[in-house]
Amino acid sequence: MAVLATLVALALWLTPYAPGDVDFLDRLSSPNADHWFGTDHLGRDIGTRLLHGAVWSLGLSLAIATVGLLVGTAVGLVAARAGRAGDFALMRVTDSFFAFPELIAAVAFAGLFGPSTTNLVIALSVVSWMKFARLARSLAHGLNERDFVIQARLNGLPATLIIWRHVLPNVIPSLLVLWTNTWSRTILAVSGLSFLGFGVQPPTAEWGAMLLDGKPYMQTAPHVMIFPGLAVLLSVLVINLVGDRLRDIVAAQEAR
Repeated sequence: MAVLATLVALALWLTPYAPGDVDFLDRLSSPNADHWFGTDHLGRDIGTRLLHGAVWSLGLSLAIATVGLLVGTAVGLVAARAGRAGDFALMRVTDSFFAFPELIAAVAFAGLFGPSTTNLVIALSVVSWMKFARLARSLAHGLNERDFVIQARLNGLPATLIIWRHVLPNVIPSLLVLWTNTWSRTILAVSGLSFLGFGVQPPTAEWGAMLLDGKPYMQTAPHVMIFPGLAVLLSVLVINLVGDRLRDIVAAQEAR
Protein backbone atom coordinates (compact mmCIF):
# COMPACT_ATOMS: atom_id res chain seq x y z
CA MET A 1 0.00 0.00 0.00
CA ALA A 2 2.93 2.34 0.70
CA VAL A 3 4.32 1.48 -2.74
CA LEU A 4 0.93 2.28 -4.29
CA ALA A 5 0.84 5.67 -2.56
CA THR A 6 4.39 6.44 -3.70
CA LEU A 7 3.59 5.55 -7.31
CA VAL A 8 0.48 7.74 -7.27
CA ALA A 9 2.44 10.68 -5.84
CA LEU A 10 5.20 10.25 -8.44
CA ALA A 11 2.71 9.94 -11.30
CA LEU A 12 0.88 13.09 -10.18
CA TRP A 13 4.15 14.96 -10.43
CA LEU A 14 5.01 13.53 -13.85
CA THR A 15 1.65 13.89 -15.64
CA PRO A 16 1.60 16.81 -18.11
CA TYR A 17 -2.12 17.48 -17.62
CA ALA A 18 -4.29 18.89 -14.87
CA PRO A 19 -7.46 17.02 -13.90
CA GLY A 20 -9.64 19.96 -14.91
CA ASP A 21 -8.01 20.73 -18.28
CA VAL A 22 -10.80 20.82 -20.89
CA ASP A 23 -10.31 20.27 -24.64
CA PHE A 24 -13.58 20.22 -26.56
CA LEU A 25 -11.71 19.39 -29.79
CA ASP A 26 -10.50 16.11 -28.29
CA ARG A 27 -13.64 14.74 -26.63
CA LEU A 28 -14.15 11.02 -25.97
CA SER A 29 -10.86 10.05 -27.62
CA SER A 30 -9.87 6.40 -27.36
CA PRO A 31 -6.55 5.57 -25.64
CA ASN A 32 -3.65 6.93 -27.70
CA ALA A 33 -0.06 8.11 -27.43
CA ASP A 34 -1.06 11.52 -26.02
CA HIS A 35 -3.78 10.22 -23.70
CA TRP A 36 -2.94 6.68 -22.59
CA PHE A 37 -6.41 6.15 -21.12
CA GLY A 38 -8.29 8.39 -23.54
CA THR A 39 -10.34 11.47 -22.76
CA ASP A 40 -13.81 12.01 -21.33
CA HIS A 41 -16.81 13.97 -22.61
CA LEU A 42 -15.07 17.29 -21.87
CA GLY A 43 -11.73 16.28 -23.33
CA ARG A 44 -10.10 15.82 -19.93
CA ASP A 45 -7.28 13.29 -19.65
CA ILE A 46 -8.68 10.19 -17.97
CA GLY A 47 -5.28 8.95 -16.79
CA THR A 48 -4.63 12.18 -14.91
CA ARG A 49 -8.10 12.12 -13.40
CA LEU A 50 -7.61 8.51 -12.31
CA LEU A 51 -4.46 9.49 -10.43
CA HIS A 52 -6.13 12.46 -8.77
CA GLY A 53 -9.16 10.26 -8.13
CA ALA A 54 -6.96 7.86 -6.19
CA VAL A 55 -6.25 10.66 -3.72
CA TRP A 56 -9.98 11.05 -3.13
CA SER A 57 -11.19 7.45 -3.33
CA LEU A 58 -8.27 5.87 -1.46
CA GLY A 59 -7.67 8.83 0.84
CA LEU A 60 -11.25 9.32 1.98
CA SER A 61 -11.81 5.61 2.51
CA LEU A 62 -8.51 5.33 4.40
CA ALA A 63 -9.51 8.21 6.69
CA ILE A 64 -12.97 6.72 7.32
CA ALA A 65 -11.56 3.25 8.08
CA THR A 66 -8.95 4.76 10.42
CA VAL A 67 -11.59 6.74 12.30
CA GLY A 68 -13.56 3.53 12.72
CA LEU A 69 -10.45 1.74 13.98
CA LEU A 70 -9.61 4.40 16.56
CA VAL A 71 -13.14 4.98 17.84
CA GLY A 72 -14.14 1.32 17.82
CA THR A 73 -10.95 0.20 19.58
CA ALA A 74 -11.42 2.80 22.29
CA VAL A 75 -15.06 1.81 22.84
CA GLY A 76 -14.25 -1.90 22.89
CA LEU A 77 -11.37 -1.60 25.34
CA VAL A 78 -13.37 0.65 27.66
CA ALA A 79 -16.29 -1.79 27.56
CA ALA A 80 -14.00 -4.68 28.49
CA ARG A 81 -12.82 -2.81 31.60
CA ALA A 82 -16.03 -0.98 32.55
CA GLY A 83 -17.68 -3.74 34.54
CA ARG A 84 -20.91 -5.56 33.81
CA ALA A 85 -23.17 -2.49 33.69
CA GLY A 86 -20.79 -0.37 31.61
CA ASP A 87 -20.09 -3.23 29.24
CA PHE A 88 -23.81 -3.86 28.75
CA ALA A 89 -24.56 -0.17 28.09
CA LEU A 90 -21.73 0.32 25.59
CA MET A 91 -22.55 -2.86 23.70
CA ARG A 92 -26.23 -1.94 23.44
CA VAL A 93 -25.21 1.42 21.95
CA THR A 94 -22.95 -0.47 19.53
CA ASP A 95 -25.79 -2.81 18.58
CA SER A 96 -28.08 0.15 17.90
CA PHE A 97 -25.60 1.50 15.34
CA PHE A 98 -25.56 -1.88 13.61
CA ALA A 99 -29.20 -1.22 12.69
CA PHE A 100 -28.08 1.44 10.17
CA PRO A 101 -26.39 -0.07 7.08
CA GLU A 102 -23.57 2.09 5.77
CA LEU A 103 -25.03 3.00 2.39
CA ILE A 104 -28.53 3.66 3.72
CA ALA A 105 -27.15 5.84 6.51
CA ALA A 106 -25.05 7.84 4.05
CA VAL A 107 -27.98 8.31 1.66
CA ALA A 108 -30.23 9.41 4.53
CA PHE A 109 -27.58 11.82 5.80
CA ALA A 110 -27.15 13.28 2.30
CA GLY A 111 -30.92 13.61 1.99
CA LEU A 112 -31.09 15.59 5.23
CA PHE A 113 -28.04 17.81 4.82
CA GLY A 114 -27.33 17.68 1.10
CA PRO A 115 -24.83 15.65 -0.92
CA SER A 116 -21.22 16.64 -0.29
CA THR A 117 -17.84 15.14 0.49
CA THR A 118 -18.04 16.27 4.11
CA ASN A 119 -21.44 14.67 4.67
CA LEU A 120 -20.23 11.49 3.00
CA VAL A 121 -17.25 11.23 5.35
CA ILE A 122 -19.36 11.99 8.43
CA ALA A 123 -22.06 9.47 7.51
CA LEU A 124 -19.65 6.62 6.74
CA SER A 125 -17.48 7.38 9.80
CA VAL A 126 -20.49 7.26 12.11
CA VAL A 127 -21.27 3.68 11.02
CA SER A 128 -17.71 2.39 10.63
CA TRP A 129 -16.60 1.70 14.21
CA MET A 130 -18.95 -0.99 15.53
CA LYS A 131 -17.10 -4.08 14.25
CA PHE A 132 -13.86 -2.75 15.71
CA ALA A 133 -15.59 -2.23 19.04
CA ARG A 134 -16.97 -5.77 19.05
CA LEU A 135 -13.63 -7.32 18.12
CA ALA A 136 -11.59 -5.20 20.55
CA ARG A 137 -13.98 -6.03 23.40
CA SER A 138 -13.89 -9.75 22.65
CA LEU A 139 -10.08 -9.86 22.46
CA ALA A 140 -9.69 -7.71 25.58
CA HIS A 141 -12.01 -9.96 27.59
CA GLY A 142 -9.84 -12.93 26.67
CA LEU A 143 -6.67 -11.09 27.61
CA ASN A 144 -8.10 -10.02 30.97
CA GLU A 145 -7.86 -13.66 32.06
CA ARG A 146 -4.25 -14.08 30.95
CA ASP A 147 -1.56 -14.44 33.61
CA PHE A 148 0.42 -11.34 32.63
CA VAL A 149 -2.66 -9.10 32.90
CA ILE A 150 -3.71 -10.61 36.22
CA GLN A 151 -0.17 -10.12 37.52
CA ALA A 152 -0.21 -6.49 36.40
CA ARG A 153 -3.47 -5.91 38.30
CA LEU A 154 -2.05 -7.58 41.40
CA ASN A 155 0.97 -5.31 41.19
CA GLY A 156 -1.36 -2.32 41.41
CA LEU A 157 -0.92 -0.95 37.89
CA PRO A 158 -3.73 1.44 36.89
CA ALA A 159 -6.27 0.17 34.37
CA THR A 160 -5.22 2.68 31.71
CA LEU A 161 -1.60 1.56 31.94
CA ILE A 162 -2.60 -2.11 31.76
CA ILE A 163 -4.62 -1.42 28.63
CA TRP A 164 -1.85 0.62 27.02
CA ARG A 165 1.03 -1.67 27.94
CA HIS A 166 -0.47 -5.19 27.93
CA VAL A 167 -3.84 -5.27 26.16
CA LEU A 168 -3.55 -2.89 23.22
CA PRO A 169 -0.34 -4.39 21.72
CA ASN A 170 -2.01 -7.80 21.69
CA VAL A 171 -5.25 -6.71 20.00
CA ILE A 172 -3.73 -4.44 17.34
CA PRO A 173 -2.70 -7.23 14.89
CA SER A 174 -6.25 -8.63 14.64
CA LEU A 175 -7.72 -5.13 14.44
CA LEU A 176 -5.38 -4.29 11.54
CA VAL A 177 -6.73 -7.27 9.62
CA LEU A 178 -10.26 -5.94 10.09
CA TRP A 179 -9.03 -2.45 9.20
CA THR A 180 -7.79 -3.58 5.76
CA ASN A 181 -11.13 -5.25 5.10
CA THR A 182 -12.97 -2.11 6.20
CA TRP A 183 -10.76 0.04 3.97
CA SER A 184 -11.58 -2.02 0.89
CA ARG A 185 -15.32 -2.01 1.66
CA THR A 186 -15.24 1.74 2.23
CA ILE A 187 -13.64 2.29 -1.19
CA LEU A 188 -16.69 0.58 -2.68
CA ALA A 189 -19.01 2.65 -0.48
CA VAL A 190 -17.35 5.98 -1.33
CA SER A 191 -17.28 5.22 -5.05
CA GLY A 192 -20.81 3.80 -5.04
CA LEU A 193 -22.29 6.79 -3.25
CA SER A 194 -20.47 9.22 -5.53
CA PHE A 195 -21.79 7.29 -8.53
CA LEU A 196 -25.31 7.68 -7.12
CA GLY A 197 -24.75 11.41 -6.66
CA PHE A 198 -24.63 11.41 -2.85
CA GLY A 199 -20.87 11.68 -2.36
CA VAL A 200 -18.02 13.57 -3.98
CA GLN A 201 -19.51 16.01 -6.48
CA PRO A 202 -18.34 16.75 -10.04
CA PRO A 203 -16.05 18.15 -11.34
CA THR A 204 -13.86 16.61 -8.63
CA ALA A 205 -11.87 13.70 -10.05
CA GLU A 206 -13.11 10.81 -7.90
CA TRP A 207 -13.57 7.31 -9.31
CA GLY A 208 -17.28 7.03 -8.52
CA ALA A 209 -17.95 10.53 -9.86
CA MET A 210 -16.00 9.60 -13.01
CA LEU A 211 -18.23 6.57 -13.46
CA LEU A 212 -21.26 8.83 -13.14
CA ASP A 213 -19.85 11.24 -15.74
CA GLY A 214 -19.19 8.37 -18.15
CA LYS A 215 -22.55 6.65 -17.78
CA PRO A 216 -24.23 8.40 -20.79
CA TYR A 217 -21.32 7.34 -23.00
CA MET A 218 -21.09 3.71 -21.91
CA GLN A 219 -21.92 2.37 -25.38
CA THR A 220 -20.23 4.96 -27.58
CA ALA A 221 -17.05 5.43 -25.48
CA PRO A 222 -16.85 2.57 -22.97
CA HIS A 223 -13.28 3.44 -21.92
CA VAL A 224 -14.67 6.42 -19.98
CA MET A 225 -16.25 3.96 -17.51
CA ILE A 226 -13.95 0.95 -17.89
CA PHE A 227 -10.82 2.55 -16.45
CA PRO A 228 -12.39 4.05 -13.29
CA GLY A 229 -14.14 0.73 -12.71
CA LEU A 230 -10.85 -1.14 -13.06
CA ALA A 231 -9.21 1.31 -10.64
CA VAL A 232 -11.83 0.49 -8.00
CA LEU A 233 -11.57 -3.26 -8.70
CA LEU A 234 -7.78 -3.43 -8.55
CA SER A 235 -7.53 -1.26 -5.43
CA VAL A 236 -10.03 -3.40 -3.55
CA LEU A 237 -8.28 -6.57 -4.74
CA VAL A 238 -4.82 -5.39 -3.65
CA ILE A 239 -6.01 -4.26 -0.21
CA ASN A 240 -7.91 -7.51 0.35
CA LEU A 241 -4.80 -9.52 -0.60
CA VAL A 242 -2.78 -7.51 1.90
CA GLY A 243 -5.46 -8.19 4.51
CA ASP A 244 -5.37 -11.93 3.78
CA ARG A 245 -1.59 -11.91 4.21
CA LEU A 246 -1.88 -10.07 7.52
CA ARG A 247 -4.51 -12.58 8.65
CA ASP A 248 -2.17 -15.48 7.87
CA ILE A 249 0.66 -13.80 9.79
CA VAL A 250 -1.57 -13.20 12.82
CA ALA A 251 -2.87 -16.77 12.73
CA ALA A 252 0.68 -18.12 12.56
CA GLN A 253 1.74 -16.02 15.55
CA GLU A 254 -1.25 -17.13 17.60
CA ALA A 255 -0.50 -20.78 16.79
CA ARG A 256 2.97 -20.54 18.34
